[in-house]
Amino acid sequence: MRIAVCAPSTPIQRVDAERVLALAGAEFPELELVVHEQCFAEDGHFAGADALRLEALLECANDPGTDAVWFARGGYGACRVAEDALARLDHAAQDKLFLGYSDAGYLLGGLYRARIGRPVHAPMLADIRRESGEDAIRRVLGYLSGGVTKPGGAEPIEPSLAGEKHPVVAFNLMTLAMLAGTPLMPGLAGHVVMVEEVSEYLYAIDRLFFHLTAHLGGIAGLRLGRVSAVPENDRPFGIAPEEIARHWCQRHAIAYLGAADIGHDAANRIVPFGKPA
Repeated sequence: MRIAVCAPSTPIQRVDAERVLALAGAEFPELELVVHEQCFAEDGHFAGADALRLEALLECANDPGTDAVWFARGGYGACRVAEDALARLDHAAQDKLFLGYSDAGYLLGGLYRARIGRPVHAPMLADIRRESGEDAIRRVLGYLSGGVTKPGGAEPIEPSLAGEKHPVVAFNLMTLAMLAGTPLMPGLAGHVVMVEEVSEYLYAIDRLFFHLTAHLGGIAGLRLGRVSAVPENDRPFGIAPEEIARHWCQRHAIAYLGAADIGHDAANRIVPFGKPA
């Protein structure tokens, strides 16, 4: 399997790419990783200007010799190129896996709506920098190798998918809330929707749920992943993330299904979009 890595949002460092390439070469020699040079470009916040990020994404996705496109890092920026990218994807993109999370959710959501490829919520190359980041990378490479789990490693797939009858999706909470009402928002009626968040005040989490749940009518239920690195406000909000999720689910008659093992950390599990195999 040949995997192309591009960065639709923010850049990565060469040392991180080298670490991932070395790990893949040593433990998953059946995989070929090709890291696009665009991943190291810098233009202010972004991994190159919009046009450069767009062309790199199209080059990877429309390459008939590539089996998967792995997004290098989140941050912010994918929404600036997503609609233009979707309009220019060709038949070679149709059967590809597209893997990422966080800001990459703009692309995953748009791909899912357009029924292009197979979007997958999964760790990204830049996660090698996290504590135990090698485990996150092994989880993705094992998944791409057909579900291989290394000795002592965690199962790659989010555990609630076992026995799940409904199609599933997984997003960063902010990303999905921003998708709502846009041309990239997929129809999620009948789906189990999983969300996670990082570095947001609890009052902002509450605000996001207020907005998002108004757009999730008809879903099969919601699962909450980890809400991490919550900043301290000048006064305590007084309501925990799960209480917030339960409150807004109840307001909109959405079934709250409990926890999901996803989040901005090395333990982030894999969630293929759609009906579980």
